[in-house]
Amino acid sequence: MRTDAILLVDDDAAIALSLALLLKQAGYRTLSAAGPREAIELLAKGGIRLVVSDMNFSRATTGEEGLELLGTIRARWPKLPVILMTAWGSISLAVRGVRAGALDFITKPWTHQQVLNAVRTALDLVHSAGSSSDKPPSRVELDARFDFADLVGNDPRFLKVLDVAGRVAGTDAAVLITGESGTGKELVAEAIHRASPRRDGPFVKVNLGGISSPLFESEMFGHVRGAFTDARQDRKGRFEIADGGSIFLDEIGDLDIASQVKLLRVLQDRTYETLGSSVTRMVNLRVVSATNKNLAEAVEKGTFREDLLYRLNLIALHLPPLRERAGDIEVLARRFLEELGRLYTQDLTATDDALEWLAAQPWPGNVRQLRHLIERTVLVSGKHRLDADLFRLVAAMEPETRRDPAAALGHLTLDEMEKAMIENSLKVHAGNVSRVAEALGLSRAALYRRFEKYGITTGSS
Repeated sequence: MRTDAILLVDDDAAIALSLALLLKQAGYRTLSAAGPREAIELLAKGGIRLVVSDMNFSRATTGEEGLELLGTIRARWPKLPVILMTAWGSISLAVRGVRAGALDFITKPWTHQQVLNAVRTALDLVHSAGSSSDKPPSRVELDARFDFADLVGNDPRFLKVLDVAGRVAGTDAAVLITGESGTGKELVAEAIHRASPRRDGPFVKVNLGGISSPLFESEMFGHVRGAFTDARQDRKGRFEIADGGSIFLDEIGDLDIASQVKLLRVLQDRTYETLGSSVTRMVNLRVVSATNKNLAEAVEKGTFREDLLYRLNLIALHLPPLRERAGDIEVLARRFLEELGRLYTQDLTATDDALEWLAAQPWPGNVRQLRHLIERTVLVSGKHRLDADLFRLVAAMEPETRRDPAAALGHLTLDEMEKAMIENSLKVHAGNVSRVAEALGLSRAALYRRFEKYGITTGSS
């Protein structure tokens, strides 16, 4: 029997007894209160680690009593987690409660697994919060505790994000990762999965921005043969594939409202129906989401459901852009050169002036853009030692690079740099025009126009 005392607050004795029996079987000790006054009296005696409270009591069904009790608990016991219970049709009331400080909410009728998952996650989060510190851990400490080798950097804000990610990985809490494109949100999601008890289960990535509304149900929940015209055979959905592991919902902010409703139900109840079937299926997984959008603003505009937002961001992680952790650029550049050197079987290095130039750039595309530039420079130059002029040459041809127009570009003119880059790329790719065009980000027609402009011959007719 665990010593965690869970306070159940509900005026319906049958519901309170049912919850108490369920939690007792799972090893939890419980106390029950029929209303706010009795609940506060029990809380004042101490020893309560979690409150599971209904929002409606005998006096009224508006939920105001539940919100008043929540307000009292937040004022007197601010670190005590509270899980609210409400009917599915009153989710807006639960959202008000989450805004007021509740950790989570459960809708009625609830399933045993739903209650146990919510309780276990809440207590795990309390435990992980108790081990936190205002001082970010060192890189050595983090690497000793978690498998974060793919997440390169020593910036204190970045390390703090990794610390929280590592501590909550052991829970089943839903995690929402925010940050600009290219900051490494998918890498963090993968690291959370590797550090979790679900590490041996599947890690399923879903780019929601690439799934149209008509295909959402089929992609996410699967379909049976004959469910629609082209459904020639049964197909598993992403949720079924992820069962027992984690699902990563990337670009969650791009999901349309109709699909948001369907997603909310499966995240709420962990149940779904395959398209074309009336059989309800259960799924056991951990949800990690990511977006580069401001979902709070989307809620205000009415393009994102507030109840879905609260269901997704039990834990919120924000990755800082690369320009705000410029001290990490050198270590990232060295890591990328090491990886590319293994890929192309050659030792690659960057000069000091190259590293200084890289550290001074704004990197609107963040870590992804930094790696892209380094790889293109390696391919185009064909050299083992990369200096600042080489990076300037390649960056000058990057249309997405928002560089300072006043920045020095060395002693070469733009035409000279462009010609030199094309000639170097032809050498690297042995005159293969298609590969050169791909490496330079040009169409074949645009590349041939430059051949004519600069008098470049490829040695083939």
